[in-house]
Amino acid sequence: MITKLFTTLLLASLPVLSSAAEVAPASDWIEHSRQLALQLGSELKGELGKAMAAGGPVAAISVCRERAPAIAARLSRESGATVGRTALRVRNPANAPDELQRTLLEQFSGELASGKFTPPLEAAFEMRRGELVERRYMRAIPTEPVCLTCHGKTLTPELAAAIARDYPEDQATGFEQGQLRGAFTVTWPAAAPPSAH
Repeated sequence: MITKLFTTLLLASLPVLSSAAEVAPASDWIEHSRQLALQLGSELKGELGKAMAAGGPVAAISVCRERAPAIAARLSRESGATVGRTALRVRNPANAPDELQRTLLEQFSGELASGKFTPPLEAAFEMRRGELVERRYMRAIPTEPVCLTCHGKTLTPELAAAIARDYPEDQATGFEQGQLRGAFTVTWPAAAPPSAH
């Protein structure tokens, strides 16, 4: 089970997940990461809702294309972390996961499919980079009914055309409610561990 899972990773190794009790990293960065992920999700959902109400699903496409990166960039500037989104099947190729994110996304997907987890589905982990530590956080985004308008199995012709125009490499359709849509990500710059100060 990944929910509230914390682990330490070596930079060159594949993720080997362990329980929180074995590592127990400082929790302040985890809570800050959680709040950043929630803020990105909340702001994006609010803007998508307004766009859908004003101009329908096609208008929502422009929110994802323009506003989502702008919100993530603002949160990144304000926090000093890199805040964003990723998925196994991306609409925007710039959001493609790295190897570590892909591993966590695959595990999130399995957890969601099993139905045996306690929300929220999230992971926090540390990567050693020589003498420095990089802290990373991910929070799963389950597919909600509203997501199916633009990411489901059936799209209106107008919407399908808009997606094809704006995202010619789109992979993010065909989802069903409850499946993993993606994850919010927060990556903190590598820094000396607190005990080294």
